Amino acid sequence: MSAEILINITPMETRVGLVENGVLQEVSIERTMKRGVVGNIYRGKVVRVMPGMQAAFVDIGLEKAGFIHVDDIHVDSDPQTGEKTADIRQLLHDGQGVTVQVAKDPLGTKGARLSSKLSVCSKYLVYIPRESHISISQRIESEPERERLRAELAAALTQEGDPKMISGEASPSGGYIIRTAAEGLSAEELRRDVHFLHRLWQDIGERAVVTPLASNVFEDLPLHLRVLREMTRDGVEKIRVDSRECFEKMHRFATKYHPDLVPLIEHYPGERPLFYLYSVEDEIQKALQRKVQLKSGGYLVIDQTEAMTTVDVNTGAFVGHRNLEETIFKTNLEAAAAIARQLRLRNLGGIIILDFIDMHDKEHQRQVSRTLEKALERDRAKTSVLTTSELGLVEMTRKRTSESLEHMLCEPCEVCDGRGRIKSAETVCYEMMREILREARAFECDKFLVLASQVVIDRLLDEDSANVADLEEFVGRPIQFRVETMYSQEQYDIIPV
Repeated sequence: MSAEILINITPMETRVGLVENGVLQEVSIERTMKRGVVGNIYRGKVVRVMPGMQAAFVDIGLEKAGFIHVDDIHVDSDPQTGEKTADIRQLLHDGQGVTVQVAKDPLGTKGARLSSKLSVCSKYLVYIPRESHISISQRIESEPERERLRAELAAALTQEGDPKMISGEASPSGGYIIRTAAEGLSAEELRRDVHFLHRLWQDIGERAVVTPLASNVFEDLPLHLRVLREMTRDGVEKIRVDSRECFEKMHRFATKYHPDLVPLIEHYPGERPLFYLYSVEDEIQKALQRKVQLKSGGYLVIDQTEAMTTVDVNTGAFVGHRNLEETIFKTNLEAAAAIARQLRLRNLGGIIILDFIDMHDKEHQRQVSRTLEKALERDRAKTSVLTTSELGLVEMTRKRTSESLEHMLCEPCEVCDGRGRIKSAETVCYEMMREILREARAFECDKFLVLASQVVIDRLLDEDSANVADLEEFVGRPIQFRVETMYSQEQYDIIPV
């Protein structure tokens, strides 16, 4: 399966799309003013211990205090009994300093989910300094390859020695997880990754000693560099980025840490915007809609709630050619593959309930389940599919580490009292700027007149005024704004004058 990674860079945000066989599969967005914090390490201050929940709130310097459960606290075993303390009151107290890592971004009214089981990762390895075991990705199925990698890693650790530790909490050499991308890796490449991770951990340890409480110790890479670590795998043929500056940064980073990726990285200088060229913009718009059309004429209805996400499968206009059971079976097969793609594309996580159309044939049920599981194998997030319930519903979970695409791009609608969602003023402004850039290349004119709602115009003249000024300079034409009181927040018109 051939794949390309597309990276669109603007001063306001970075967007990454993974396209497989010409079809968009994943989208990641990182806004300059709202960068995700997953993977960041902080020197936190315990602000409240809750014995009843066996958890605590920790101030890490963000808007909301983070949450840590006793199960996510690193505890050394008692040298005599081998048991571990399981009472939060014996591990943490108010005002205590603790080094923690963000496991989940803040979501809605909830603060970040924290863990004191720290880890740092590279493309091929995850280093867990406070553990001592070595694990291998289950996706590496060959037993001889698993044994080879284990032996090569042990040899690399012998050469490298032990890194410095934070407060002496690390076990000798630490623990490791060998990632899927390490399959077939040479001993030298593995040793380089170990050296990089040890050097990184040593630097983090030195900074942790002098960092004040409620402050950042280590910040993970920006999205355009994380791509080289997280999303590159077998099948990726090109990594295209439309910013010369970021291209050079990625090239330097890859040269230093992942030389095998250097030939794949390309700068895209084309006139037509990169995401328009691959129809990514259209796919993002479709991913914000409840209804997903299937090629057969059937459709999915996807609803996100606070507790779970539900997916309903319908035959729609598909009537088939034989009988009702065959029509239902074909619709469900197509829906299973579409659902796996939509979960990745929309970044849906947590509990997910799939309501396939009822099938009486047990073999049909098994084939639909196998199709779903096969399609989910390419998902980078951990998924678990349970058996069909007595009500005929398929229950599954998908690991949630960051906000879904809808939560990232939209906000609750004030008009309908939060029952629906509309694009935020920020999202509309950025769409408008991209549209102006596109039209500037397509039309000869003296200026642009922008018609939009009051809230969007206010943002363009206030928070985004510097971006508007940069855009005017880039396109070489002035941009004027006019409020249209009858326009909704999502409506706007750009008129070349």
